[in-house]
Amino acid sequence: MASDSDPVKDLADEPVDHRFKGLPPDAQTHGLTVGRLAAERRDLYTGGFTTPVLTLDADALEHNLAALGAYAARHDLAFAPHGKTCMSPQLFHRQLEHGAWGITAAVPHQARVYRAFGIQRIFLANELVDPAALRWVAGELAADPDFHFVCYVDSVRGVHLMDRALRDSAAVVDVVVELGAGEGARTGARSDEDCRAVADAVAASATLRLVGVGGYEAEVPDADPESVHAYLRRLTALAVEFDKAGRFPADLDEIVVSAGGSAWFDAVADVFAELPELSRPVLKLLRSGAYVSHDHGWYTRLTPFNRHPEEGGLRPAFRLWTQVVSRPSPTQAFVNAGKRDIAYDLGLPEAELVRDALTGAERPATGVRVVKLSDQHAWLETDSAEDVQVGDWVALGMSHPCTIFEKWPLIPVVQADGTVTDYVRTFF
Repeated sequence: MASDSDPVKDLADEPVDHRFKGLPPDAQTHGLTVGRLAAERRDLYTGGFTTPVLTLDADALEHNLAALGAYAARHDLAFAPHGKTCMSPQLFHRQLEHGAWGITAAVPHQARVYRAFGIQRIFLANELVDPAALRWVAGELAADPDFHFVCYVDSVRGVHLMDRALRDSAAVVDVVVELGAGEGARTGARSDEDCRAVADAVAASATLRLVGVGGYEAEVPDADPESVHAYLRRLTALAVEFDKAGRFPADLDEIVVSAGGSAWFDAVADVFAELPELSRPVLKLLRSGAYVSHDHGWYTRLTPFNRHPEEGGLRPAFRLWTQVVSRPSPTQAFVNAGKRDIAYDLGLPEAELVRDALTGAERPATGVRVVKLSDQHAWLETDSAEDVQVGDWVALGMSHPCTIFEKWPLIPVVQADGTVTDYVRTFF
């Protein structure tokens, strides 16, 4: 997408105003832009930030970006991290700098954000049957010969609808057949025969081109290493079968085989390494996304690095700083963040640190537990009256990066000494 401007760098020109939670009110008073505020390198604790405020640890963020980039390279995997996790163009481009092939999307809006910020390779992990969205994709392909777009197909009807929407365009859209992970799983053709029927429908279309197969192994019912490996071997066997049967068009340069969330990327690496040589090179495309920030609960328990610590590891990068606004009893306290600010779909947050309001000293949040959330309060249960006091800052760790990012449109990036050096913009 040719342009003289850099839309990612242009984000620094946004004014700091009421749209962004937790940022210093005086930044708006003084007419600061995001870039000018970042250049001031304010201290998170003394620089005017208000609670609640979500932060990203600069060192953990860089560590995670490097860890998955290195993992993919080590296992000969192309990497298209799922952008739905962060919806942050700044992080997309950092992922590309760490070797990503492109960025994965789930819905057309996400792809439009990607294109607005110059992403040239998009893998849309859904069947796309919306006529307006398909016409937009066709327009992007026609306008930019360097734009590469791939999406799922999982039904004959879906293929017919796509073909109907694209007939008046000159573009041909690349598709992969999605193999479902089993009965009761999410999307995807349920059987190999269903996949063959979808592939036949694509072959009969003048507007679609079959370029590979894909799926999502985390949807395997009651997933365990054996069942996940078995599903992924079905997926790769389908690619081998399609190749031998001549289902891929003659003008295709590479065959796409794609899978991979954040819980089983080790299984993807195992099975994709077993792929035999095909008639064309294979793009082994991994799509894990939650790694970028990791978390303090769900993915900390699920990450494949727990099974393979020799391969590396990830660090939780998020910290939500809240403030105690009420201490009605020795065993109960309330902080000023709740469902509007906190991800809670995969469990309640965990109290990590307490920062004393008077001295600034930090200590582990021993004896402090989050037991309930209201819209704007988290309910804390404490072991003793000394655990927290009114005015203290309490850092919460949360599960599920996708819903953490979603609640915060501008997130300070903080160095180990508390200096805020950057701000990550999100577009949900």
